[in-house]
Amino acid sequence: MSEAQAVRNDPGVTKELTAFQRNVLVILAEEPRYGLAIKRELESYYDSEVNHGRLYPNLDDLVEMDLVEKSELDKRTNQYELTEVGYEALLDQLGWEFSKIATDEDRAADLRERIERAN
Repeated sequence: MSEAQAVRNDPGVTKELTAFQRNVLVILAEEPRYGLAIKRELESYYDSEVNHGRLYPNLDDLVEMDLVEKSELDKRTNQYELTEVGYEALLDQLGWEFSKIATDEDRAADLRERIERAN
């Protein structure tokens, strides 16, 4: 296997993240959000309450890892935005997942179809 293939098929830093943290990154890939908006998106996805004690420490960890940038909207509200490093981490994760799922042309076609529908 060439070095380029190894990099493309490696989930990179995302392999060290929890599924919850990866979901936060995916939410922020759409657009920057403040904490409560992230919380609402997660609650919609999980169909259950996400408490502040879970969300904000995870956001802080993602900021510390340079995957998310935190800025102040006002004195009480912070906004979170996916960094370029975070975006690349998500692409690495998707590349790894696709390499495991697209094991033949039919499966690769299924993935292409899903991507087309997402646009």
